[in-house]
Amino acid sequence: MSSTHIFHVEMTCEGCSGAVERVLNRLKGQGVDAVAISLPEQKVSVTSTLSADQLLEVIKKTGKTTTYVGTH
Repeated sequence: MSSTHIFHVEMTCEGCSGAVERVLNRLKGQGVDAVAISLPEQKVSVTSTLSADQLLEVIKKTGKTTTYVGTH
């Protein structure tokens, strides 16, 4: 069953949000169903069957400071 996990990611520009989107989109069909990014809010929502910890590790690969906010 999928859950929507919310993360706060320090993104300052579209390049930053694009990097986050790319790493998450690589997992589409492998546990990630949907990705929504709000640059003004520095918020990333991921609908996924993966755990929050797994997703956090993936997002951290971008080098961005990331914190888990909770499920939606």
